[in-house]
Amino acid sequence: MDFNMKKLASDAGIFFTRAVQFTEEKFGQAEKTELDAHFENLLARADSTKNWTEKILRQTEVLLQPNPSARVEEFLYEKLDRKVPSRVTNGELLAQYMAEAASELGPTAPYGKTLIKVAEAEKRLGAAERDFIHTASINFLTPLRNFLEGDWKTISKERRLLQNRRLDLDACKARLKKAKAAEAKATTVPDFQETRPRNYILSASASAAEQELRVAQTEFDRQAEVTRLLLEGISSTHVNHLRCLHEFVESQTTYYAQCYRHLLDLQKQLGSSQGAIFPGTFVGTTEPASLPLSSTSPTTTAATMPLGPSGAGLVPRGEAALCLEEVAPPASGTRKARVLYDYEAADSSELALLADELITVYSLPGMDPDWLIGERGNKKGKVPVTYLELLS
Repeated sequence: MDFNMKKLASDAGIFFTRAVQFTEEKFGQAEKTELDAHFENLLARADSTKNWTEKILRQTEVLLQPNPSARVEEFLYEKLDRKVPSRVTNGELLAQYMAEAASELGPTAPYGKTLIKVAEAEKRLGAAERDFIHTASINFLTPLRNFLEGDWKTISKERRLLQNRRLDLDACKARLKKAKAAEAKATTVPDFQETRPRNYILSASASAAEQELRVAQTEFDRQAEVTRLLLEGISSTHVNHLRCLHEFVESQTTYYAQCYRHLLDLQKQLGSSQGAIFPGTFVGTTEPASLPLSSTSPTTTAATMPLGPSGAGLVPRGEAALCLEEVAPPASGTRKARVLYDYEAADSSELALLADELITVYSLPGMDPDWLIGERGNKKGKVPVTYLELLS
């Protein structure tokens, strides 16, 4: 083994000099070369990018795989450069249990038939989830991980090297300052006992310190330029991450659109089968409004309850619209009610409702118990009981 004692001593001396300079700077006993404001902004921007990329990466992993044990297992497989084994999604596992339950409980019975239909839908949902996880991992997680494990490690290495060059530069400045101070002192108080003039020795020492300073300044400037170029490359990283973010949203949109279609088909199947099993009962609409891709307001999404009861009272709606205005509220029996969900009136005989508003309600003889008469100001109409919370 080739053991270079001189190189080891030199490295130890450099390390000791840097440690002394760093310690003196912390205690305010040494001057420190400050970077320009633009460079400091680049450093802060790079640090912020790294920190937020780590957080987004970790939370996206949680979104795609909520099980922490499974995430640890996948992490170990990646570190060992081994292929991650295929994992059954929760939807696929639920579909398997439902299919087995239908087989044991009777696939020809109504419950068994429904279990089979739901199992097929859950299986398709699980397959869609698997495709989404795979696509998001490739198009979104992998670029973020590559930045942290590749570009950022290079930037960190060059930043550490720049810090060392800066410590060397400031140490050379401190040595030159001490050498010039000693030289100036020697010119005013000469030592006649020395056989060699002291000012000549100190002058040579100052010249050597100046030469070291020039070399250190050159190395520092060169390293600062290399680090600056890497830090300015963060803008390209942002552009790349922006493209990956668009692809992630695209894959997420596709996934939820597939889930909506699968559940819509299942709802239609269950609606038709429920009508056959329970004739005369209200099943609900089998053709819901199309799901908008854009975000909806809280008021819109809050009213997701089924439509009101199928009965509209003892009197047909058309006739009720003619006589409701002539109906006077009873002398007693009126109550206040808070509206739970938004309700859109089907015709002029009904009263449209807004969530959380207070209205006055009462019942008339012979009315369907699922309906009440509601009043808001000078407006009056039938309202479904299921949308109300009656107050005392």
